[in-house]
Amino acid sequence: MSSVNATIQLITRAEAESSSAAQGTCSTDLAAGPWEYDAAEAAAGTPAYGPGASSADVAPAATPRQAQIPAEYKQAPEAELHERILAAKQTLGDRAVILGHFYQRDEVVRHADFIGDSFQLANAALTRPDAEAIIFCGVHFMAETADILSTDAQAVILPNLAAGCSMADMADIDSVQECWEQLEEIYGSEADSEGKVPVIPVTYMNSSAALKAFCGEHGGIVCTSSNAATVLEWAFERGRRVLFFPDQHLGRNTAKAMGVPLEQMPLWNPRKELGGNSEEALEDARVILWQGFCSVHKRFTVAQIEKAREDYPGVTVIVHPECPMDVVDAADSAGSTDHIRKAVAAATEPTTFAIGTEINMVNRLAAEYPQHTIFCLDPVICPCSTMYRIHPAYLAWVLEELVAGRVVNRIEVEPDVQQGARVALERMLAARP
Repeated sequence: MSSVNATIQLITRAEAESSSAAQGTCSTDLAAGPWEYDAAEAAAGTPAYGPGASSADVAPAATPRQAQIPAEYKQAPEAELHERILAAKQTLGDRAVILGHFYQRDEVVRHADFIGDSFQLANAALTRPDAEAIIFCGVHFMAETADILSTDAQAVILPNLAAGCSMADMADIDSVQECWEQLEEIYGSEADSEGKVPVIPVTYMNSSAALKAFCGEHGGIVCTSSNAATVLEWAFERGRRVLFFPDQHLGRNTAKAMGVPLEQMPLWNPRKELGGNSEEALEDARVILWQGFCSVHKRFTVAQIEKAREDYPGVTVIVHPECPMDVVDAADSAGSTDHIRKAVAAATEPTTFAIGTEINMVNRLAAEYPQHTIFCLDPVICPCSTMYRIHPAYLAWVLEELVAGRVVNRIEVEPDVQQGARVALERMLAARP
């Protein structure tokens, strides 16, 4: 099966030749090298997420930008970049470890020493304490987490600094602190007769180090999509309510499955007073959901599920819990990337799977399990905009810089932020499903 990048290149060429492509993409700009997006942002003077699922999301002014890499990397063909990466890895040996997220393009993942979701990869890095450099082929918040959990002697490198996350950016520290102050005016801050505080902050792993630190400092915790229910149980044992950010869908789907009524899950809009809610609604709340979302998983719809069931009777539909509630309700099951992988691996008979998560992972599963029919619910090829900004050219560049004794694109979390974030992460580690 062709990689997502190779398929997009074919579609782009077909459209240029006025032919009808068998499958469409949300943006033929994805066929260009990410350095073109870097240059466009520099010329415009404003950051953006680039083509793909998050192209319509507004990037904060402080979003990191990537400077142009040397022309030799931008001009090198894929085969040459592959050989240069292999040569650099061989030279560096155990001094460097490469982590590749499930959503990364195949041309990058093929060089990863470990493949997984953000937390699996951060834990994988812990198994290589002697590595001088951790090259995280993912997005910014993942590299931050790796820096928090790694040793001070290790350098965490993000091959393209512009690889951020629009969902993570939807909750910033100033907005969350302002929300917290408004909630304290309503609830107070003292524990009740049962020792429960008015509200516990819970942040999804897909958030900045500053928000993880906020949770650590305010009695809160971090969660992943695989342990969100366990974390909410932990929070309810300690507080009357939960403030859940930045992804409303994961929070809503998890709390609903635990029996929390929808009317007790108000949505907090950070641009409105009291998040757009009445004091009465907030008093009755069990889970206050931040108005954030993943643009990749927001693309999945009930209509897509209905079409899959019509075209493939008996199909098994699995979606990620970052999808909207009606999509999760219409699917056969919902779970983390690890849940999706395990469900496919556990099928002993040839099965048809329609999967609602990032296209690179779905394509890789289809290639890994050819005995099954596996396809993405979304018929349009639209990868994660920011993951797609990691390209083999950037990986070759950071590795060869390491060979030359130079560390570029290092991600460092301030010590005071590290301290609070580590507390929240350690609480999460202790809250096992």
